[in-house]
Amino acid sequence: MTGLVARIEAATPPGRDRAVDALRALAILGVVGGHWLVTALVTDSGTVRGASPLTYLPRLEPASWVFQTLAVFFLVGGHVAAGSWASAWQRGMPYGRWVGGRLGRLFRPVAAVLVVWALAAAAMLVAGVGESTVRALVKLVWSPLWFLLVFAALTALTPLVARLHPLWPLVVVLHVDLVRLGLGGPRELGWINVVAGWLVPYCLGALVARGGMRGRTGRWALLLGGASAAVALVLWAGYPAAMVGVPGGRISNLDPPSLAAVAFGLAQCGAALLLLGPLRRVLRRPAVWAVVAVVNLSAMTVFLWHQTAMIIVTTSASLIADGPLPGLHTVPDGVGWVLARLLWLPVFALALLVCWAAFRGYEQGGRSPGGGSLVVRESSPERKGHARRA
Repeated sequence: MTGLVARIEAATPPGRDRAVDALRALAILGVVGGHWLVTALVTDSGTVRGASPLTYLPRLEPASWVFQTLAVFFLVGGHVAAGSWASAWQRGMPYGRWVGGRLGRLFRPVAAVLVVWALAAAAMLVAGVGESTVRALVKLVWSPLWFLLVFAALTALTPLVARLHPLWPLVVVLHVDLVRLGLGGPRELGWINVVAGWLVPYCLGALVARGGMRGRTGRWALLLGGASAAVALVLWAGYPAAMVGVPGGRISNLDPPSLAAVAFGLAQCGAALLLLGPLRRVLRRPAVWAVVAVVNLSAMTVFLWHQTAMIIVTTSASLIADGPLPGLHTVPDGVGWVLARLLWLPVFALALLVCWAAFRGYEQGGRSPGGGSLVVRESSPERKGHARRA
């Protein structure tokens, strides 16, 4: 382990901003933890269906604010892409080569999970598993992939949106929600927010990459202003308190992104930017940085396979146990289920570790986490000349 830490430390360029890597890792782990806590697979008369504790325990909805970290992921994505495109443009790299390289790294691990689950679904149907069960499992794995399509689109649009101020897409989200929710306009207008809503943190990241938002005053304003706006919208404008989708809910803050979700995302981005300084100090320790580097290099693998890990544990336990196990197969309708689910999280993590070992090569090109080329690969959020210090 000491040797691995030393290799990672030696391979890390002096100008790399380790804190931005840490933000990406925290964002992915937040999404994983959130999915594991708000998603249940309930066995019912020989079939499996999805359920959410937020449906039965609405007082827990504010807890979703801790785990809905996609805005931070888009903040880092905009920051990285803007810096990468600026560097590529200065070197004379053609746009097609630049975007092809970035999207290739994004979708190579996606192809693996799509193929594996297409084969698994076919095998289950041939074996006589009910269509509803197969549909529930496949949806659980594939539905989170929607945001990668949005992320890919924004990445491809980086040369056009890198200098767009985040206020403009925020204004679009405001007017879309005013029409669709306040004036009873077509609900289909909400799909405009799928792009505009995530453009807000993405453009904010690009703004930071250009040297904007360097002062703590602006970052505190984002945190406090965004949080106040989100709370006000929930309390007085009728937006749901959950920042994730809740089955059976009147409206969703996430599908498509609502003004409340975007305001909350701005608060998260403000907090993330305020954390950059403390994170940089902590990540000077080689052992801490090594953990962040390994997670960061496997971020897509962790995201793509975390639901599979939960399914593996749930189905394996159902084959071994005599009956439904609390927190795993039972209806998530009480605090007891939540406490039991917390005890299952380490087991999910172990199953995810197995998935990581099997499929990380699709993200890392078959190289080991200790390899220097992994740590300094082009997707690094900071390059010499682009580093910004808090």
